[in-house]
Amino acid sequence: MDLNAQRDELRDALLRVGRGDATALKTVYDRTSAKLFGICLRILGDPNEAQDVVQDVYVTVWRSAAGFDAGRASPITWLAAIARNRSIDRIRARRPERNAPLDAAANIADGAQSATDVLQDAEQHRQLEGCLGELENVHQNAIRTAFLDGVTYDALALQAGVPLGTMKSWIRRALMKLKACLQR
Repeated sequence: MDLNAQRDELRDALLRVGRGDATALKTVYDRTSAKLFGICLRILGDPNEAQDVVQDVYVTVWRSAAGFDAGRASPITWLAAIARNRSIDRIRARRPERNAPLDAAANIADGAQSATDVLQDAEQHRQLEGCLGELENVHQNAIRTAFLDGVTYDALALQAGVPLGTMKSWIRRALMKLKACLQR
């Protein structure tokens, strides 16, 4: 199934959730939970807290899917926005009292990355892109789709028309090549 078909299937499932279809909610969960967990984990940094927020995200989806407008956003964009917002809400909720004295602000560390860190991240990104470019297209696409889009190995195998074991082998070998390339 190509990406457009997957997006259409997810859109249709969300619309059915808006009409109270619990089976459709399971479909939405199965197709998106890995990606939404990754978003929450990246923001929160704690797997247990990320799992709690993901659960809250799907409760929100169940309650508000009727308001989903496919003309305004793709399904995954809408879901990712909910996950991001719930994660940020969780961070805000755990902050200490907001009415601390102004003098306390001098002791708060700046959370922004230093210029050196930003440059290092950019260099690592360039190196990763270069190493990905050395892979065969089919392996490169499998890695990008699995790890950047959150698509399951089963879905990738189905999309590529290969057995699940073959897809797992492709990804394993591609990851080994990436590791070797990145260590140069």
